[in-house]
Amino acid sequence: MRLKGKNAIITGGASGIGHATAVRMSDEGAEILICDRNRAKGEEVVKEIEDKGGSAAFFETDVTKESSVKEAVAYAKNSFGSIDILFNNAGVGGDEKKLHEMTELEWERVVDTNLKGVFFGMKHAIPVMMEYGKGAITNTSSVLGFKGKKRVSAYNASKGGIVTLTKNGALEYGRYGIRVNAVGPGVIDTPIVDKWREDKRKWDVVSSANALGRIGKPEEVAEAVVFLSSDQASFITGETLMVDGGGLTF
Repeated sequence: MRLKGKNAIITGGASGIGHATAVRMSDEGAEILICDRNRAKGEEVVKEIEDKGGSAAFFETDVTKESSVKEAVAYAKNSFGSIDILFNNAGVGGDEKKLHEMTELEWERVVDTNLKGVFFGMKHAIPVMMEYGKGAITNTSSVLGFKGKKRVSAYNASKGGIVTLTKNGALEYGRYGIRVNAVGPGVIDTPIVDKWREDKRKWDVVSSANALGRIGKPEEVAEAVVFLSSDQASFITGETLMVDGGGLTF
């Protein structure tokens, strides 16, 4: 069990990649704190983990609010004693609009959740990790953090920012035994892509636009996050591991 004796905070843990990762990390022996705005779904994930013999708890968290993230980290520290793993995964998509058509509120909704939420998670978890001289952080970026896509400027900007923020975190805190990496999912079968399915012509293209010709599963991203969080990745930091089916090559 690669994560036995460790604990993990997972933001956006109530659905999609966060849900799959919470279950997978528990299978590997970690205690899990699921942080999400959706209490009902978050508690369902807790029950799923507990029914399998794992240990999990839920803390209602809005990653766009610093006070909420600070409280979640404090809860984790009080519950676990330390923080071994942080998976900054909470994220949203946005309405597809050209850049000049976006409102400030539409921009802020995406960037505040996807990028500022990662900043808040790192800001408050890192000092706890520094106390113990260890820690593994993984941030969810995207294949769209590396290449452009029309009508999703805010999403692209937020995910690109995560790539560089990850490198900064790795540089600043490696001397404290803290590793900071990211994953770059491609098109994954999560609620964030549900609206794309409504346009069959578009979906036929989007769902096969990678080297493998299919969309990914949340569990496939979860495996990458578990690896980066484990001691198997002890000499890996500042990197973004693409989980995109070869999307960047396409």
